[in-house]
Amino acid sequence: QVHLVESGGGLVEAGGSLRLSCTASARTFSSYDMGWFRQAPGKEREFVASIRRSTDLTVYAYSVRGRFNISRDNTKTTVYLQMNSLKPEETAVYVCAANSRSWLSDIVRVRGYDCWGKGTQVTVSS
Repeated sequence: QVHLVESGGGLVEAGGSLRLSCTASARTFSSYDMGWFRQAPGKEREFVASIRRSTDLTVYAYSVRGRFNISRDNTKTTVYLQMNSLKPEETAVYVCAANSRSWLSDIVRVRGYDCWGKGTQVTVSS
């Protein structure tokens, strides 16, 4: 199964920006749908953004639309999440996910992904 490793988290002031990266171990990366989720203490894991295989179609949660951008570099087997105008309530562990199943594409739900990274902490100070 594909192994995912996130990086780029850290502490940022409200209104600031961070770019997260997620690198996959598999050379078949280009055939995976990729997504970012976040989970704050006491809350359910929440969909943030996704990018489809092949077409690079992107989908965003309403709360981040216009501020976040997801992209991928298939040569580097890496997906990115550029986060701008960050808010304190967006403090969470941000987790990268992959869907390696070509017959399934429920990409805004946890169940739509079969591979998960360990996450990277993002803290937004007020």
